Amino acid sequence: MKKYFRQFTAFAFCFILFTTAVYAQNAPPEKNKREANLVELVTLDKTIKLDIRYATDNNFVGKTVYTEARAFLQKPAAKALLRVHKKLKRENLGLVIFDGYRPWSVTKLFWEVTPEDKRKFVANPAKGSKHNRGCAVDLSIYDLKTGVLLEMPSGYDEFSERASPDYKGGTRQERANRDMLRKLMEAEGFIVNANEWWHFDYKDWEKYAIYDVSFAEAGEKSEVRSQKSEVRN
Repeated sequence: MKKYFRQFTAFAFCFILFTTAVYAQNAPPEKNKREANLVELVTLDKTIKLDIRYATDNNFVGKTVYTEARAFLQKPAAKALLRVHKKLKRENLGLVIFDGYRPWSVTKLFWEVTPEDKRKFVANPAKGSKHNRGCAVDLSIYDLKTGVLLEMPSGYDEFSERASPDYKGGTRQERANRDMLRKLMEAEGFIVNANEWWHFDYKDWEKYAIYDVSFAEAGEKSEVRSQKSEVRN
């Protein structure tokens, strides 16, 4: 699968990445939505591990998509995620983040380079993604002592039936790890994606607009808000 994508999507990536500004102008218009209040996840707890595959070529398209390995979520979702992480820490485990907020232009890119028979695994840019709203996160669990990810029935971004949160195959331990993640996330207001055990959407996602801001801009705004909060306190 990776070989296929590497051979047929290189040109598409180069073209789309250099036309982000044009795509941003065509993002679905939305009104009366909440302003973005994106929080950088590693600022909440340094033991939240990042494995941002889209900042490398180790992803389903075999190309670097993000210029920075960073992860953001809307503040309520970020706080809920932190509660999950703290529960796992009691068992010497922690969350590893593959992706959080995703600029809309990247969602459009994914759609255009993905074969039609695999598009159930990517969001249609015409509707936008929960990732674009800062209310979706791709993640797994890792061992705090060893840094090793727990085994799951499938790999991240694997476009197969094994990726389903209800897949009955794999080992008993793999299913137990997957189900533990789902149980903890659902207890904090997240909903698992029907096709991907690693993808969770936060409640109230529809109240947020679709965004196409860069990680750098999101980080700067987050830092400014944090500084203002410290001044008030």
